[in-house]
Amino acid sequence: MELTPNQLAFREGMSRMGAGVNLITSNGNSGRHGFVASAVCSVTDTPPTLLVCVNRNAFVHDRFLENGALCVNVLAAHHQDLSRVFARYVEGVDRFSYGDWLTLSTGSPVLRDANVAFDCRIGSVLEQGSHSVMFCEIKAVHLPEKPDRGLVYFSRDYHHLEAEKPRGDNLSEASKA
Repeated sequence: MELTPNQLAFREGMSRMGAGVNLITSNGNSGRHGFVASAVCSVTDTPPTLLVCVNRNAFVHDRFLENGALCVNVLAAHHQDLSRVFARYVEGVDRFSYGDWLTLSTGSPVLRDANVAFDCRIGSVLEQGSHSVMFCEIKAVHLPEKPDRGLVYFSRDYHHLEAEKPRGDNLSEASKA
């Protein structure tokens, strides 16, 4: 199906909206699955809830809903190659053989060295256009001691983010001089 000029402009515009790269994983009755998504955001902290969007035509769509749980693994700069592994499905390749995995309360795969991982139960699901919006209640959070540089996707390419030192640290250093 050919895209309309409005759809093409929308896609180009969205490519200019930098977004964190997340590896969404699940495990349960329909097996272990994963996909890469930038369409993830906070909804509320009462109860702690995220939303995750997934294309209804994606192979993993129904499997995630059947499992009823997922983990949002927020990728770090050093996960760029892992992101590429999960971005495309290749039959016969165990994508989970890449990375160091653990599990928390839902049994979904948690990437041990993710900058943060949110282990969730899928609550309600809203269908909008080609996608399902899954509202996911957080059951556990995995926070490694020291996060790495962030991994974002902007202008159809990966970029790394370095956290700046808090201003207070810079001022205290200047006052020592």
